[in-house]
Amino acid sequence: MVSRHLSIMNPVLGRTDWRCDVFGRYLIPAKSQGDQPITRLLLLPLLILAGIAVQPTGAGAQGPTVLTGSLAGARYEIAIPHPWNGTLFLYAHGYVPPGRPNPATAVPFPALRSWLLDHGYAAAGSSYGRTGWAVEQGLHDQIALLDYFTRRFGKPRRTIAWGGSEGGIISAGLVQRYPNRIAGAIPIAGPLEGGVAAWNAVLDLGFAFKTLLAPQSQVQLVHIANPATNLQLAYGLLTKAEKTAIGRARLALAAALYDVPGWYDAAKPEPGSGSFRARLSAQEQWLQNFVFPFAFSFRAELEQRAGGNPSWNTGVNYAKQLARSANRVEVAALYRSARLDLAKDLQTLARKPRLSADPKSVQYLSRNIVFNGRVSIPVLTVHTTADGLVPVEAEQAYGSVVSAAGKHALLRQLYVRRAGHGNITSAEGIVAFQVMMRRLDTGGWPATNAASLNRQATALGPALNVAENWPGSPRTAPAFTSFKPPVFLRPYDARTGSR
Repeated sequence: MVSRHLSIMNPVLGRTDWRCDVFGRYLIPAKSQGDQPITRLLLLPLLILAGIAVQPTGAGAQGPTVLTGSLAGARYEIAIPHPWNGTLFLYAHGYVPPGRPNPATAVPFPALRSWLLDHGYAAAGSSYGRTGWAVEQGLHDQIALLDYFTRRFGKPRRTIAWGGSEGGIISAGLVQRYPNRIAGAIPIAGPLEGGVAAWNAVLDLGFAFKTLLAPQSQVQLVHIANPATNLQLAYGLLTKAEKTAIGRARLALAAALYDVPGWYDAAKPEPGSGSFRARLSAQEQWLQNFVFPFAFSFRAELEQRAGGNPSWNTGVNYAKQLARSANRVEVAALYRSARLDLAKDLQTLARKPRLSADPKSVQYLSRNIVFNGRVSIPVLTVHTTADGLVPVEAEQAYGSVVSAAGKHALLRQLYVRRAGHGNITSAEGIVAFQVMMRRLDTGGWPATNAASLNRQATALGPALNVAENWPGSPRTAPAFTSFKPPVFLRPYDARTGSR
């Protein structure tokens, strides 16, 4: 059994630690384990301007100007160096649970912030007007912040949209919706399969979990009445399942339908491909600390803003889904070990009544957002290979739709061999920035093979080859790798819809 503690750590997104209170009633911020403050950010609507504070920072008049304030209830931060080279990095932060603190920051970590400002780049970011699945606000508010920046400091020569996790999907959404306002985008650990596909995949996991492990339980998969209670019920079932071979096998099947990776702790080597128990233990940690809050609690916020349930599993053949899963061998091995009939459990899933979506809610989630692949500016994505919240298969879904639109030349996808959601080092992030700037300067992509990228990251020095989000900010060797992600199991995009 793993502890009921959620620690979202990534140097691009910031780190937020959550835990359940002693009664398990709700998620509350846990104390930061490192030296850096918890930060998150998205973007903001420009309706009312209030509370502006301008403060020069750094030594003398040459330090950057930092501008903070509020636009229509959303806080923002802008940092502009002197001199400014004309390029603005516009940062979008990741998911913030409903009701949790939501500060604004222009750059989430000190080393990245220092590098950008020291090299003449301006940076800006906002808290967004709402928490939760705030893609709608992010897509609007990012442009509103850009408008305000332009009025205050002049039109940027180039604007680079970047962000992590939910901020990754927002950054990619800006490419699709406002291609004339930005020059390039760097989505990091983004759910680039799109909103509909992402939440459908979460539903698949939850459906298998409840059907096979506790079909009579009161756990709700959609139309969740009490998110905190629902999550605690799911945690109780998870704890029970972890204790038996049969329960563990069925957990593995549920995890396989979301392609949860078998590597959780970046401080330890990845378990071998045949170390099924070790890999399942890692998957259980991903489920508990990352996926379950979305599946059994945060969905309620999405349903509220969408006006109903935007997810469905009608027509899904879970036997075929498992056959395509990256974890199918592990599932078969654990079922054999438990002397459990896998075919029978798949038949149980096939017979179980399915869940239908509310059409208007699907329309809302499609607007916020699914992808059509018709990019017209350079896009550089970055993803760790063992990400259990946004599985790396999301990159396959995005690359597929971009290629189908004939725009593959505008897309580069970089992979870092490491466990963690967006868990890249400052040096790896800077290398991604440099790749994008070279692409914009020359009109062609520079060398992006793993060896070249790792040399560049190493050359930045030990002070930047650190995971700033990790407790103690340990030094970490660059880990760019050549990688082809497995197929995403439940694609849904603007081109073809459900397939």
